[in-house]
Amino acid sequence: MRNKHLHIAKDSQLLKLIRTSVREGLDQSRSRLIILLTLKFIVFFGGAVACYSLLFSELSTSLFILSYTGFGLCTILFAFNFAHDFSHNTVWRGDKWNHYCFVAIYTLVGAHAEAWRERHVNSHHFAPNVKEYDSDLQITSLIRVSPDMPKRWYHRFQIVYAPIAYTTYSLYWIFVKDALIFIHELKSGRMTGKYFSGFFLQKVFYVAYLLVLPLVLAPQAWWLIVVGFLIMHLVQSIFLLLTFFMTHHVESTAYPETTEDGIIQESWLMNQVKSSNDMHPFSELANFILGGFNNHIAHHLFPHIHHVYYPQLNRILYGVLLAHGVRPNQTSYLGGVVSHLKLLNSLGRRG
Repeated sequence: MRNKHLHIAKDSQLLKLIRTSVREGLDQSRSRLIILLTLKFIVFFGGAVACYSLLFSELSTSLFILSYTGFGLCTILFAFNFAHDFSHNTVWRGDKWNHYCFVAIYTLVGAHAEAWRERHVNSHHFAPNVKEYDSDLQITSLIRVSPDMPKRWYHRFQIVYAPIAYTTYSLYWIFVKDALIFIHELKSGRMTGKYFSGFFLQKVFYVAYLLVLPLVLAPQAWWLIVVGFLIMHLVQSIFLLLTFFMTHHVESTAYPETTEDGIIQESWLMNQVKSSNDMHPFSELANFILGGFNNHIAHHLFPHIHHVYYPQLNRILYGVLLAHGVRPNQTSYLGGVVSHLKLLNSLGRRG
């Protein structure tokens, strides 16, 4: 999918300047990376282990559900902070261990690693928010998140039902979306033995450790375990999907159009910058919690740089962009939620 963006000389020069400025000004201290990753591992993986262990203890109903929910949030934050960077090979120096760690974490959260990586790296990163190129736009006709999607009569009510639908997202991803992609790969003839076995092993492991094992060993009624599992996914889904959507679907983000022959009417640089949204881009705390998802412009321009450096990188990046009259999209986290809901309302009412 090369050469599908417009070549605009001034944007090419700006991109070159950005890359030069970052290369010369960014301090990618390896010791800082190791210290922060160790701390993140202790906080997020340690939190997940603690919450999971509590599932097998004598707990009140509320504490049991709280432990399930805490586990779900900790594993999502663990994936935010580790799996995403592993998928872009920014942690270990070789691809092999990055891949193994990426698959292990996606197994922990129940998603099929290979299916997600193919869509994310080879589709979404190439042309975010561009119809027919960005696979993240190919979700469901139930919710209209871009002006290129067909307008249906029920979209005028999506501001009401979308937040409710969002609560089912992680369950849909794990048990429906991945299965549909698996079937598509099988029918297309591209299915490999590695893809086939990986899919089933990951799904079986997830169901076994997070649902079957508590049903067998936890001193709780079976119905409470099922309720806890479902509430975990409800909370996990809302946090996951809102965070995902706010990176590209708020009022100010762009949706570049294409010509009939598939040429994107925007340069690659401006496609990445205008179609992405940052949340607290200079905050070390926000970056620590969200694993760089709050620094999405930097990530799209420099996916090969680990997210721990993004607040520092943004000081360089924003300086160059603003000096050349380009203002990046930026919201707070809560402001991004509000802006996303306003976008849903607007897209639900207009054609």
